[in-house]
Formats: sequence, C-alpha cells, structure tokens
Amino acid sequence: MQNTNFQKFIVWAMIATVFIIAITAVQSGVNAPQKNSEIVYSEFDSKVKLGEVADGIYDPDNGKLRGKLTNGDDYVTNAGRYNPDLANLFIANNVKFDNKEPKQQSLLVNMLFSLLPLLIIGALFILFFRNMQGGGRGGAMSFGKSRAKLLTENTQRKTFDDVAGVEAAKEDLKEVVEFLQDPSRFTRLGARIPTGALLVGPPGTGKTLLARAVAGEAGVPFFTISGSDFVEMFVGVGASRVREMFADARKQAPCIIFIDEIDAVGRHRGVGTSGGHEEREQTLNQLLVEMDGFEGDEGIIIIAATNRPDVLDKALLRPGRFDRQIEVPYPDISGREKILEVHMKGKPIAAELDVKYIARGTPGFSGADLMNLVNEAALLSARRNKLKITMREFEDARDKVMMGAERRTLAMTDEEKAMTAYHEAGHAIVGLNMKGSLPIHKATIIPRGRALGMVQYMPERDQISQSREEMIARMAMAMGGRAAEELHFGYDKVTSGASSDIEQVTRIATAMVTEWGLSDEIGPIAYKNTDQQSFHPGIGRGSSISPETAKLIESEIKRFVTEAHETALKVLKKKKKDWVALAEALLEYETLSGDEISVLLSDGIKPKRPDGGKTRPKVSAVPTTKKSKGLGGATEA
Repeated sequence: MQNTNFQKFIVWAMIATVFIIAITAVQSGVNAPQKNSEIVYSEFDSKVKLGEVADGIYDPDNGKLRGKLTNGDDYVTNAGRYNPDLANLFIANNVKFDNKEPKQQSLLVNMLFSLLPLLIIGALFILFFRNMQGGGRGGAMSFGKSRAKLLTENTQRKTFDDVAGVEAAKEDLKEVVEFLQDPSRFTRLGARIPTGALLVGPPGTGKTLLARAVAGEAGVPFFTISGSDFVEMFVGVGASRVREMFADARKQAPCIIFIDEIDAVGRHRGVGTSGGHEEREQTLNQLLVEMDGFEGDEGIIIIAATNRPDVLDKALLRPGRFDRQIEVPYPDISGREKILEVHMKGKPIAAELDVKYIARGTPGFSGADLMNLVNEAALLSARRNKLKITMREFEDARDKVMMGAERRTLAMTDEEKAMTAYHEAGHAIVGLNMKGSLPIHKATIIPRGRALGMVQYMPERDQISQSREEMIARMAMAMGGRAAEELHFGYDKVTSGASSDIEQVTRIATAMVTEWGLSDEIGPIAYKNTDQQSFHPGIGRGSSISPETAKLIESEIKRFVTEAHETALKVLKKKKKDWVALAEALLEYETLSGDEISVLLSDGIKPKRPDGGKTRPKVSAVPTTKKSKGLGGATEA
C-alpha cells in the first residue's frame, strides 16, 4: 500500500509541476509588452531630439522602453539592460521620464525552474526502476524485503465454520490452534508442537482456506505468501526475503506463516546448473535454516500447501520442519453436502431444493468446483428473472460445469439428430439391462461442449473401489452407442461419435489387465512401467516386458473391448422395442428424466408437457436391474 501511494504521489507531483509551468507561461504571455509600433533605438534617439516623443518608462527587467509619441501613438524600443545616457537624453530634450522598480526574483522559484528537468528525470527513473524490479511491490530500495501480506482478525476473518468437507484435516489442525492459544499447556510437559504443517491435496480442496481458518480460530496474525514470490533472477534476493519474513513474524508472534505452492521454491536440490536454480536453492537453504532456528516458545507456526509433494526436497519433510503432513482430499458425499450448505448461505434457495441430491450428483467435485456450481446456478436464476434458485438451475449449472454450455445454435441435419438419438438410447438401454450399472439420471440429445448428446448416471454413494462386474457393465454401456449405430444405420454408416466411448473402454480394459490383475490369462501381475506411459517392451525406463508378454497383454485388452461390444449388440437386439421407443422419444422431447424413461419403458406412456415437450423435465434416477454403488458420470455421443 505504501509503494502504491508513493507512485501516486510521484505522478500527481509531476502533473502539478507541469500545470504550474503552463500557468506561468500563460501569465508571462499576458504580461508581455505589445510589439505594436516597435522602433529601433537609433530612430528613437532621433525622434527624441526632434521633439516627437512625449514620455517614456524604462523597464530594467527586460531593457524595454515604452511610451507615447507626440502624435498619440505608442512606441516600444530596446534600450538595453544598462544605458547610463538614457536619462541624460530625456532631460536634455525636456521629455517626461520614469523608471520601473525591478522585480525581486524568488530564489526558490529560480531553483525550482533550474532543477525541474533533473527532478522529473529522477522521478521517472525511480518509478520505472521500481516497476521493473517486481511490479511496484519491491522497488529499488526494498528489493530484498519480504512480500508476505499480513492479515489480522479484522481482515476477512475465517474460522472452521467456514470450512466444510475436510473434517479429518480440521481435527489435525485443532492441536495447532490450541498451542497458539495456550502454549504453556504443552511446554510445561516438555512437549514440542510441530513447527510446520504441510497441507497436501488436489487444487481447489480448500488448503488456503484451512490455513486462514487456523489463524482465525487462534486469533493471531496471519502472514501469507506464495512460493514463487521468493525466487528472483538475482542470487540472494530470495534468501533475503526469507530472513525478512521471519524477522517480521517474530515481531508479531504468536502468529502463522502460510506459504502457498511451496513446491515453487522447495523442489529437490542439485538439479540444474543455471543461476535460477542456484537462487532457488539458496532460498530453500535459508528457509531450512530459519525453521531450524525456531524455539518451542516462539509461537510461530508455518503452514504450507502443495499438490506436488513428490517433488519436495527431503530436508523439508524431516522432523523439526514440515514433520506433519495433512491430507486435504476431494470431499465425500457428506462433505459435499456441507460445502454446498456453506456456499448457499445468504442466497434465496427454493424450499424444495434437495441439497443431498445435488451432492450425490457431483462426485469428484472439489470445494472450488461446488462454489462455482452454486454461483452458476445463481447466475442462471438471475438471467431467468427468478426470485429464488431452484433445482432446475442447479441441474443446468451442473451440466454446464461438467459438459459445457448448450450449443442450440449448432446446425444439425435430421439424420445427425437421429444418429445421436439412437446412439444415446443405446447407452441407456444397455445400462438398464446390465448388472452392476449405475441408475440413469437423464438422457439428452442437446449438444454440450464437444458432445452431441449424453446419458448421465446418478450414483447412490461414493465408491472407493469397483468390482469386476461393475467394470464389465461400464464397458458394455460405453459400447452401447457404437453398437446402436451399427444395428440401426448399418456398418458403413457408423460415425466417429463413439471415439470418446472407445477411449474410455480401452482405458478400463488396459487397467484391468496391467494394473488390477483381472485377466485370467495374465494373472495378478502389474505390468505398468515406472513412467506410467506404456507396457510395450523397449518403451519407457526399466521396461522388462518380453515381446510375448506384450502380445498377450494386447490380446487380452482386445478381448475385453470386443466382449463389451458384443454384449451391447446382444442387449440391443433383445431389447430392440425399448431401444427404438426411447430413441423416438428423445427425438421428440430432446431430454428425458430418469422417471420419464422408466414410465416410457414399463408402461409405454410418453411424457406430458404443457408446451409440447420443450419444458425441461424434473430429473431423477432410474434404478437398473441391480442398484449399485459407483461414481457418477456421463456417456457422450
């Protein structure tokens, strides 16, 4: 803030100086003598002697002589700065004569105008140099100063009530809060609180919010800085900033220092030889030294966050430094429900909204994703001029976040729409008739993102692992679209719309064979290389797979994919009536909910909508032949 104020002062000072110069120039122009009837001095001397001059006034500041002639005209002549004969000339010829008092020039004004160019050049040089050396935050005189921002209780204070979905992490951090509030409770028993806690988790899971909540619960100052703020092109600058930050923290103790994205400065040492690497390593060394210098009674806790713990230097993770690692994973279904409730506070939510249902349909969403979901729902409600956010807005917002915005302007022929409808109906019918599949949430042929249509599934709860039956069902469901195109339009009319489905099936089959040991021919052996790119011989570091084994692996992967395709064909041939009815309904209504699909297939009753099918249905899940656990998702066209 001080640096910003200094820049503003420099700019306004320059503007004021230019303004003063302009006013001075204008006034000088106004007060300048008129150049009408200007005569040379020799002619003026002759006129005086001939009696043609009535009077004269001499200005010693500029050496000008002004007055009137006997005929009434004005005259101006240049008499010079010093002319001792001028007075005698007027006296000898009986002409009225007077002298102006010389103006007293201000010494300060003279100095200002003489030094003004140097002042302007110096101010511009300082301003530009400060900007080049760190965006105006560091500057020429504070290049090695700490860039950590200090947040106090009055600055957007956060508590554990503002953090949801990471209960295990909050429990681990409560001990840190208790130590900051009452250090003597631990020190009198000889206990040493961990000086550093490392928050590890995917992006958007709430690591920064957790750190701020610890400071808010303890009621202590909170220093926050990014790991990239330490590293500059000049060696030693980052180390200086580390020293400065810890010196400031000791003045504010007890307090918390939060270093976000610590992997920017904490990577393994000894890699690379450039100056940038040397600077980063010196910064890391200084950080290690400062953490070693902590005493148990200083009351300073360092919390860092990263989503790349594998690249951190081992010295950072040893006891006495970041010796406590806290996992901050994606929230489970109950955690997502609590996070949604936190972000829904203060918003006009419809009474019939089922938060638990929304949480079920968002597996794999982080806290940031859920915040974005609530915001998108609120934006949609505002565009539709609604007073409250309803379930429909949340459904549309979820589809937008997961698959992209609707592309209703996409020009599709009737044949392409029919192809999409039968493709998506194939996914749905195979899924409804496979054991271990997920309940269908809805089916639509409205293009979103890169997909021309999709079938969404609604999980009953989060699932950590999957059975062989469930994986076989997922592969068959994914191949249902390709099988539908072959059966209805013919072998030569098959399109590229199943590319993502084939990729998904191949990925599952490869994992079943090379990672999960679900192939009878291969057995329970992991063949995945250390680079996690390929199982083929000669590809990747340390590959020990023989050509015969690689060929067998490829054969097993092909068998799993082929069997999934054959299973989908059998189901669609057996359930052709249901498949065609669902495809025709999708062509008519574009989107069908789980309940509408269930009624259509069981009773043959089409949905009844007031505007002939354009109204969006109320979505719900259709149970499959066997209700299953599992992760939700969408099968694209």
